[in-house]
Amino acid sequence: MSLATHLPALQVVLPLLSAPLAVLLRHGGVAFVLVTAGAWAAFATAIGLWLQVGQLEQGAFISYPIGSWAPPWGIEYRVDRLTSLVLLLVSGMAALVLTASRASVEREIPRESHYLFYAMFGLCLAGLLGITITADAFNVFVFLEISSLSSYVLIALGRDRRALAAAYRYLIMGTIGATFIVIGIGFLYLMTGTLNLADMAARIGAIESSRPVLAALAFLTVGISLKLALFPLHQWLPNAYTYAPSVVTAFLAATATKVSVYVLIRFYFSVFGESLVFDKLPLPQIMLWLSLFAMFAASFTAIFQDNLKRLFAYSSVGQMGYITLGLSFDSVNGLAASIVHLFNHGIAKGALFLLIGGLVLGIAKPGSAPPTPSFDRLAGLAKRMPLTCLGIVIAGLSLIGVPGTAGFISKWYLILAALESGQPWLVGAVLLSSLLAIAYLWRFVEVAYLRSPAPGHEAGTEAPHSLLIPAWLLVAGTIWFGLDTSLSLGSALEAAGSLVRSGR
Repeated sequence: MSLATHLPALQVVLPLLSAPLAVLLRHGGVAFVLVTAGAWAAFATAIGLWLQVGQLEQGAFISYPIGSWAPPWGIEYRVDRLTSLVLLLVSGMAALVLTASRASVEREIPRESHYLFYAMFGLCLAGLLGITITADAFNVFVFLEISSLSSYVLIALGRDRRALAAAYRYLIMGTIGATFIVIGIGFLYLMTGTLNLADMAARIGAIESSRPVLAALAFLTVGISLKLALFPLHQWLPNAYTYAPSVVTAFLAATATKVSVYVLIRFYFSVFGESLVFDKLPLPQIMLWLSLFAMFAASFTAIFQDNLKRLFAYSSVGQMGYITLGLSFDSVNGLAASIVHLFNHGIAKGALFLLIGGLVLGIAKPGSAPPTPSFDRLAGLAKRMPLTCLGIVIAGLSLIGVPGTAGFISKWYLILAALESGQPWLVGAVLLSSLLAIAYLWRFVEVAYLRSPAPGHEAGTEAPHSLLIPAWLLVAGTIWFGLDTSLSLGSALEAAGSLVRSGR
């Protein structure tokens, strides 16, 4: 058998192996090289899988039985167009963030913890990739716990003491969410006698209206919504993103909540089916209103934040509202809008938080801990850090949905889905909520470009090239995927077409 046959297994194994090696060697520099190499290898593997899936017919997939135990008896890895797109996002973001991480880690994390940081990063990456690729319900939970437990440690490693409190709060809410998820999976196993998602979907049709199945749907919806920070279950996210080390925030904002959305899509469309989720229950209406609350309440709250990281943390909650809004339409265009915004927002937020990390490094005094990126410290900074500030503005334009950026594609398909569903008033809601994004981005523009620095805050140098280059690759991605949509939107439309048809 060729190496290409084993790409699904290598997708998880490569970053997973780098983590224990980093712990055994206990050297920050060596751990950085090992885990970064593992992430780039995972990205190359994801590219290979995406190319393989692209050669298949629409709706076809790659099945990889672990240990040659045929599904549904054994554990199966399954890769279709949606899976391959999410694998590309997660592994690509990990590779770029790790490449940019060295300068930030040196300043934001105690030296004796560097090897532990990289080990936890490798575990978190392996967990997120495992969630995405596995076709076994219990393994979804196992990999979810691997990624969650490692992310709690990553957040707590920050020098700011508030990072520990943020990690604890995330741990409590994340544990509640994981408990709900495993209870939901338990109910499904009780009723179907299988953990293979495809086999579960085949058996659930005859019992979809039974109380245990409905309870499973409820538990999974609430548990996954906690993980993806759907309003009002988002309370863990602002502090976690604000006080975590900058590269941790960049990685989690770009990947963790997106993988949770992916899991929700899988259970809704591939396991329970559209007839139960969208026709027999009021879930679409509930999700629509919660999405609107997220789009407006979180974006409005972002406007009044004095910390730039916290501002964009609340922005993430608002942007998740656009993703779940697309799910509520139960249409190809609506689901495609959710999938493509999952991808586009991941790239934009990864770029933003990496560049904010560059701002923090730029305004830090030599030998001192990096300060918080409060607006009084950012006044006039565009003159001294022009590339960093320009990158933040361009990535912010994608959040607004300006034509020519990736965010415009997402919102355009949301508008199409709203019109198709006979709800033209939602077009106004999408446009009005985008005005709030203009307001909070303008706060940064006004401070960085139009104000003079406050006394004592005149210092500031451009972010290190090791951080700027990966960040600007992501900024360029927000433009590229706004102009050439063959990979992002093309994959999203193909995946949505397969999922929506398969659920009917």
